[in-house]
Amino acid sequence: MLFEPPQRLVRALGEAYPDVAADWLGQLPELAEEAVARRKLSVERVQNPGGRSSLVVLVRQQDGTPAALKIAPEAAGPAAEHAALAHWNGWGAVQLLDGGYGAGELLLERLHSEVSLRSLPEAKALLEAAGIVRRLWIEPAPGHPFETVAERTARQAAAMRSAGPAFAPLVEAALAARDELTACTDELLLLHGNFRQGKVLAGDRAPWLAVGPEPLVGERAYDLARLVRDRVEDLVATATGASGTRRRVNKLADSLDVDRARLHGWTLFRAVESGVRASAAGRHQDAELLLEFAGWL
Repeated sequence: MLFEPPQRLVRALGEAYPDVAADWLGQLPELAEEAVARRKLSVERVQNPGGRSSLVVLVRQQDGTPAALKIAPEAAGPAAEHAALAHWNGWGAVQLLDGGYGAGELLLERLHSEVSLRSLPEAKALLEAAGIVRRLWIEPAPGHPFETVAERTARQAAAMRSAGPAFAPLVEAALAARDELTACTDELLLLHGNFRQGKVLAGDRAPWLAVGPEPLVGERAYDLARLVRDRVEDLVATATGASGTRRRVNKLADSLDVDRARLHGWTLFRAVESGVRASAAGRHQDAELLLEFAGWL
């Protein structure tokens, strides 16, 4: 069987991991064939458009149970994802069925990939998202392998400092917020790392389950910050975008007992970091949206 990587995966890997993407994508058909054969899986199809950092193959196990085989390059952190999913053990997140064999392979329960929280009206989607992310915030296991929020954002901050002068005021504000936030926090919980409405899919075992973590440990406000800017294109298109954004920060913070000021600061940092990264990758429309959003905070 030919395991052709979807174009979204090819583009995203080339942007995120330019040093390894071409080699890994060249090996991908063989890696997928071997992973399927080892587990004696029956292949239905490659999920398309699929993920941005992994190939997802819809399969059936030997007993006929549907599953999803996820194959990712080492640079995308599949080992950390495995550790997080194993620790959550299906609580609020997709169930890990088998993470053995290759380090970049995960066999997961099959969810309904075509139905995410983005299919719901905004208010309902945010309510459901809050309920899911609350479940994920648990103590990490002793000796866990996850990096901290301070470590991840330190790397991002270093890259942001090389942004052009047009970004300077927002970058300076974002870096100042990051320095203040990392200097005074004692929360050390397991976080999803990239939590948003599109990362919560419909399931059979539970109505909604989180997928695709980029796990790390730290404070809840960092994890919630990405959710604040969900559907940013809709916010930007309205005349009340700025006030609506501030209301969303306050509403999410209050509903999950998170400090408003800390959520505001992390939302600013993460929006500016994403905007600078989008600009560097040539995604100028995305960058403009993100930086306009950041300017409202």
